[in-house]
Amino acid sequence: MKRVSNIFQTKSNSIYFVNPDASVLDALQIMMDKNISALLVMEGPELKGIFTERDYARKIILQGKSSKETKIKDVMTAKLEVINLNSSIDQCMQIMTDKHIRHLPVIDNGKVTGMISIGDLVKFVIEDQKQTIEQLQNYISG
Repeated sequence: MKRVSNIFQTKSNSIYFVNPDASVLDALQIMMDKNISALLVMEGPELKGIFTERDYARKIILQGKSSKETKIKDVMTAKLEVINLNSSIDQCMQIMTDKHIRHLPVIDNGKVTGMISIGDLVKFVIEDQKQTIEQLQNYISG
């Protein structure tokens, strides 16, 4: 069974985060610079939440708040679903589908080790299926 650890073998292990007291504008700047759609919210080594483009659209834009004046801690999602390196790809896909979320923080031995997105899962599944198809074609024609 394929696991999150398999994704981390090829994925960059960079952890992008922002402090809860940072402004939404600061978080958006990081997201733009790194070309990502979600940031972990951390205070030291402690995971406090996540801030996503969806949070921005629903909690800032639609409510007419200022990105410059609003702090991340006031609009982040604090109730998180988390996984670990041993979580299966199927479990991750099930959580994302059931909870309507696109990002899952990865915790290993109580420490944040990264985050996976629905895009990471789809890419991994497609590559895995390609390999399986190639192996089957080689077996049939070999």
